[in-house]
Amino acid sequence: MTSVVPGIDDPARSPAIHVLRVSEHAAETRASGALAPLSRKERERAAAFIRPVDRERYLVAHLALRRELGALLELDPAEVRLTRADCPVCGGPHGRPTVPGDPVHFSLSHAGDVVMLAFAAVPVGVDVEEYPSVASARETMTALHPREQAELAAVEDTTALPAVFARCWTRKEAYLKGTGTGLGEDPSVTYVSALDEPAPVPGWRLTDLPAPAGYSAAGALRQSTTHEAG
Repeated sequence: MTSVVPGIDDPARSPAIHVLRVSEHAAETRASGALAPLSRKERERAAAFIRPVDRERYLVAHLALRRELGALLELDPAEVRLTRADCPVCGGPHGRPTVPGDPVHFSLSHAGDVVMLAFAAVPVGVDVEEYPSVASARETMTALHPREQAELAAVEDTTALPAVFARCWTRKEAYLKGTGTGLGEDPSVTYVSALDEPAPVPGWRLTDLPAPAGYSAAGALRQSTTHEAG
């Protein structure tokens, strides 16, 4: 089943967010002709996965992405060209995924049984993550911004740490996907906060998104400058 976050009336302000459960769509990927919309490169990558669960997650995500982009661009899903923007860090051709000319911006994330897609009129990033173990959260939090590390260290209830960490991490990943830098920017650089509300980030709006139990999700949407708006 696909669900859309309600209240979307301006794609420049509120991205369209689609959430799918892999377990509900995996069988569709095995139907005759189901993979026809994918490029040869996508089919080769899917075939390279050793674990069926990884292959199914990839296929569900990319078929859904092509289907939604096709609808937005009024193209057959197989005709959608996917490319990469230049990396803002090094200039290489491995920045955020795009379609030529950027008539629509999009972002894709998947974790566990969940696939999340975002579409907007401006650069957008989305991330969904399963809650990590307490040990994993403690180990990974040392890579975050010093203020975020302090906020996570202050969580008194150990059982709450995985959810708080995931909330912080998805905000950061969504922002880095939106800018196209990915982990080309060290996670310690930009402060997004591990507290109840995302921190202000210049030029971007970070938002915590609804996610299934045991998952956290966030989105990042670039905000138009006064010059761009005028």
